[in-house]
Amino acid sequence: MINVEEYLKTKQIDYVIHEHPAVYTCEEADEYCGDIPGLACKNLFLKNKKGKRYFLIVLPAAKRADLKEIGEIIGEKRVSFASAEALEEKLGLEAGAVSPFGLLNDSNHEVEVFVDADVYNAEIVSFHPNRNTATLELSSEMFRKFLEGLDNKISTL
Repeated sequence: MINVEEYLKTKQIDYVIHEHPAVYTCEEADEYCGDIPGLACKNLFLKNKKGKRYFLIVLPAAKRADLKEIGEIIGEKRVSFASAEALEEKLGLEAGAVSPFGLLNDSNHEVEVFVDADVYNAEIVSFHPNRNTATLELSSEMFRKFLEGLDNKISTL
């Protein structure tokens, strides 16, 4: 697995790291990470009905995720959460640590990424660096630089 912090340094992507206890839910993140500047985000790892397409959906943490609506937007009649095994296979991650940085482990560039416009346009965003015991704070410029360096299909919602 690629070390996120080392990768960002080699790509000259600036960030601020915040260490904290492990968090598994948005509620726990509010408790331990509520003072971290910027827009807190949640990341959903989804699959289509046949399990042939995989998606990473990046939303503001406070935004409700309507899977039916997401499916319609991304051109699938039905989407659901992918299994822990698929998450490990595609992004090399465990549940609770899903973030756009997991795309660094997607060597086949199979996962399609959909970033909510509020996240894409936020001044500052924050994500786990592929472990749920820290949060990285990035400016919108640095987040976009990260996304532009990926070979995955990336769209905004």
